[in-house]
Amino acid sequence: MLFLYLCTQIHQNMTQEQDIKNAVEVLRKGGVILYPTDTVWGIGCDATNEEAVARVYKIKQRDDSKALICLVDSDARLQRYVRQVPEVAWQLIDCIVKPTTLILDGAVNLAPNLIAEDGSIGIRITQEAFSHELCYRFQKAIVSTSANISGEPAAQNYRDIDPRILEQVDYVCWSRRQEHKPHQPSSIIKLGMGGEVKVIR
Repeated sequence: MLFLYLCTQIHQNMTQEQDIKNAVEVLRKGGVILYPTDTVWGIGCDATNEEAVARVYKIKQRDDSKALICLVDSDARLQRYVRQVPEVAWQLIDCIVKPTTLILDGAVNLAPNLIAEDGSIGIRITQEAFSHELCYRFQKAIVSTSANISGEPAAQNYRDIDPRILEQVDYVCWSRRQEHKPHQPSSIIKLGMGGEVKVIR
């Protein structure tokens, strides 16, 4: 019991800096992580690594025809993964106040199995402290799909994550594990190159 208590104290005292460093190291090695985002807890990996993305689909027991979304830390990073960002996207980014995933055409520089059949990608600029810093330190897009088995409720907090998922990933972030409050998935808006706007969620 004393050993367990000491281990718990050590983990509770882990700084966000060290937590992010650990997570980035796993991502760079092609691993899969569980991490808190600007919405619910997410399963993440290097969005440019096809094998890592395939593992995420397997962990979620999800058909790989259903595209996953990814997070980036900035406007500049977003432009790296979309051939041409429509003007309406920048207008939305400037005015939205809640986490919003944009589905944009012309995805590039990403794992092929991350991109939808029509060539689009769901991508979101995160402003939340932990996931933003994680994306910044990793210097690439990071997959962000809700930490749940496909068809089951999203894990709003760490305590909601299915043990079957916990045992299949390579690293579980310690930051925000003690949190217990409602979180909602992001809004999703699909944008066309001609300025078309379709609210998905």
